[in-house]
Amino acid sequence: MSMIVRYRDTYTIKPETETWSGYLPLSELDQIDMISHWYTIYFYKPPSEWLHSADAIFNTLRASLRRVLVPFYPLAGRLERLDGGRLRLDCNAMGVWLIEAESEGELNDLGDFCPGPDFEQLMPSLDYTMPIHEQPLLLVQVTKFRCGGLALSLSISHVVADGLSAAHFYNEWAWLARGEPLNIEPYYDRKVLWVGEDPSGARLPPPNLELSEFNHPPLLIGHANNLEQRMKKTALAMLKVTKTQVETLKNAVNKDRPSHHPRPYTRFETIAAHIWRCVCKARKHKPEQATSLYFYIDARSRLRPPLKPGFFGNAVFNMVAGGTSGELVSSPLRCTSSVIREAIEAVTHDHVKSAIEHIRRQPDLTTFQDLHAQGSTQGVFYGNPNLRLSCWLTLPLNGLDFGWGREIHMGLGNHDLDADSVVLPGREEAGGLVVAVCLQTAHIEDFKKFFYDDIVE
Repeated sequence: MSMIVRYRDTYTIKPETETWSGYLPLSELDQIDMISHWYTIYFYKPPSEWLHSADAIFNTLRASLRRVLVPFYPLAGRLERLDGGRLRLDCNAMGVWLIEAESEGELNDLGDFCPGPDFEQLMPSLDYTMPIHEQPLLLVQVTKFRCGGLALSLSISHVVADGLSAAHFYNEWAWLARGEPLNIEPYYDRKVLWVGEDPSGARLPPPNLELSEFNHPPLLIGHANNLEQRMKKTALAMLKVTKTQVETLKNAVNKDRPSHHPRPYTRFETIAAHIWRCVCKARKHKPEQATSLYFYIDARSRLRPPLKPGFFGNAVFNMVAGGTSGELVSSPLRCTSSVIREAIEAVTHDHVKSAIEHIRRQPDLTTFQDLHAQGSTQGVFYGNPNLRLSCWLTLPLNGLDFGWGREIHMGLGNHDLDADSVVLPGREEAGGLVVAVCLQTAHIEDFKKFFYDDIVE
């Protein structure tokens, strides 16, 4: 069904007290990849005592948001463009947007909460033709349903926060809303991500390492560019994977594991290999077709010394594993898991520092930036014949309680980009997963068939 949402008002929420003002330097990792916003959405069934006053929930969110923006003051600022596509963050306390909406629909109308057309009305929209210095870095939409249910949609700029930083902010906001003190203070010093200096102040050159993640993604054989693939219609598959199915795949990849990989393959290394292989089969590539899997690695614990808890910014690293479709489809699944593991283990302190220095030396960063919009011809395209996979298994995004209980479902916003995929923890059983994969419409049904048919002992 089509859900009609009425927007009551949009509020600009500013920090409760005066905060530090000025320009906060951004790291090189803040400046690349996705420079738009990314979404999470939470659905709640508040208890009756929260529903006696129609405005109790909204007022709690508004008041606590003002408080949490004091320690998280960069979110109330604005970005500015500099030469060469670079960005800087002006901490000017212009505020974030809080949107109040209501719907005559009910939570049950959303079925299994699979993202679709109804979700678009539940999420705050932003016109990216607006000058970037006018765009808020955080948008929140609260939608009340006729049944008393609630949707809370959060949209945060990826320039300012990666997944772990966003989860840090959301959890601290929930703590304050429940009347608890701040748990972990954020810190914003990006110098920890700079390439080192010797005692004289001269910049130390990074190790000379291969940085394959900055190469252009492979193109389809016979194609000079990816413009045609960018314009293809897409569809989203949300596939539930039981704990038993996860264990079946793990047993398959760990059987006859090579001696140079004594440690068992992880859930991510296993499921990523399975998804990549099934995508190649569904696309019916030629055997010699080059294909790459792009995925994010958190560099916080890989740096020396590691970043301390509370670092707020981007410390994720986009890595790549490569092969040919023929190899992926015909070889045992453990071979693909092995390729993925080698890419993960390549993310060392020296590799991260080399990548940061490589970005710093670029005269123009626009070719490394992605607005993440369907039909866009700008930025990197990770679609056919490639795949981009995000892993939310370790992100503390579940259990967001603002005082009226935990959510009944946490999910994605709409995903409409070819090859844009996410692995999430399942809610129905511990150890289960949910795999969200967006592919061209022509490939999606075959992918779903291969995905389940290929889970065999």
